[in-house]
Amino acid sequence: QVQLVESGGGLVQAGGSLRLSCAASVSIVSINAMGWYRQAPGKQRELVATFTRGGTINYADSVKGRFTISRDNAKNMVYLQMDSLKSEDTAVYYCNANVVYPFRGKFDYWGQGTQVTVSS
Repeated sequence: QVQLVESGGGLVQAGGSLRLSCAASVSIVSINAMGWYRQAPGKQRELVATFTRGGTINYADSVKGRFTISRDNAKNMVYLQMDSLKSEDTAVYYCNANVVYPFRGKFDYWGQGTQVTVSS
């Protein structure tokens, strides 16, 4: 079991910045992949940014150049720095951990989500 707790959401004006944090209950070094997803009202959950255990980082095209994902292995923390925020970034942001268990396959764990609202 992996527990994820997000924090850092809030209300910000367009052009502003926010930093989201995700605290994991286990060592993130052993996790296959971790990242951030978001879900806006009436829309499907979508990938924002992820990194794999091997170090590969992926960003959604809509956030490239504005968002930065990072991690602190010693603290078991994952961060999402969001700059130049736009109204279309408004959504609930979820932290995700994709864990591979031997002989059992992959499992996805999700945090409870944190609301980000960008006012125009």
